[in-house]
Amino acid sequence: MAEPMTPQASTPAPLHVLLLASNAPSLVNFRGPLIAEMVRRGWRVTAAAPDFDAASLASVTALGARPIEMPMARTGMNPLADLAYRRSLIALFRRERPNVLLAYTIKPVIWGVLAARAAGVGRSVALITGLGYAFTDGTSGGLRRLIAGIMASSLYRLALACADRVLFQNPDDRDLFLDRGLLQDRGQVGVVDGSGVDLAHYTPAPLPEAPVFLMVSRLLYAKGVREYARAAAVLKGRYPQARFQLAGWRDDGPDTVTEAELRGFIDGGVEFLGRLDDVRPALAAARVYVLPSYREGTPRSVLEAMAMGRPVITTDAPGCRETVVDGVNGLKVPPQDAVALEAAMERLILHPDQAVAMGEASLERVRARYDVHRVNAQILSAVAD
Repeated sequence: MAEPMTPQASTPAPLHVLLLASNAPSLVNFRGPLIAEMVRRGWRVTAAAPDFDAASLASVTALGARPIEMPMARTGMNPLADLAYRRSLIALFRRERPNVLLAYTIKPVIWGVLAARAAGVGRSVALITGLGYAFTDGTSGGLRRLIAGIMASSLYRLALACADRVLFQNPDDRDLFLDRGLLQDRGQVGVVDGSGVDLAHYTPAPLPEAPVFLMVSRLLYAKGVREYARAAAVLKGRYPQARFQLAGWRDDGPDTVTEAELRGFIDGGVEFLGRLDDVRPALAAARVYVLPSYREGTPRSVLEAMAMGRPVITTDAPGCRETVVDGVNGLKVPPQDAVALEAAMERLILHPDQAVAMGEASLERVRARYDVHRVNAQILSAVAD
């Protein structure tokens, strides 16, 4: 008599994560190690974003994910365009059937989470990487900024009620959302240490003897570009040997520095490097890194500078203040204060020994807190929960 067959246990399907972004290159530049770790765990990863080019398509594919072009109006407040984006996302989710949505930056978070609820995606994780123009105190666009803030707050409140987890990059942003009632359930909230930085890619380099300052950012007023240029103009007259470099690019948003003002910065002594595909040579040639931003999630450029052993001058503002212990691995100044920024930069010109000690402390701090593998473990814990 034949023995009865033993039922074979079915192998569970791998977790399918759809990563939704507002810019295709960011999937590699900011989330490359995260994607690689998901794939290493055996997860299926789909990465959707606008503006894929041949290089970003190849890079995302090489990481083991499947890239999908998802057009989106990255800036602006056109409700028809945003609703069309939501409809496209619903169709995408129904076709791809992910188990989990992981979305970051404002429009993918808001419209992605709402679309995921409509399409029946099992779990949504929103990663708030910074609050941007609508939530940043600035010197331009008063009425427009106010309207943007009201609209963004209303949409965040609606969308985040549908999210399973909401991750912030600093406690100030978390507290602002809770205080304004944009989040109702404290149990869904977490804080991670930024995006992390790949310490195998950004490695320490000796500090040059020359007083060379570097700032890397989009050319937005809220990044503190104007304050940096004003401080540089004063210090250049006092210390002709000092150099003040600015790397970045003009964005399409309402807070963008004008071409005329950028030319004025250059005339005042700023060396404009343009957009850099690889910032490591510029960081290696700089003695001090400067980011006088008004507000950040956690500034990735600061972490890269710290990983290369640079002292950092930044602001005592949300997101920035966590990266620097004042007087230890750098200096903190009030936001929108060019005079205080000038004084901090002058201090490191006059006391080069302090710059050396602060650079060493930056390296220790980034290794202890901001290693990308440590940060990714925090994010993936929320995804797999």
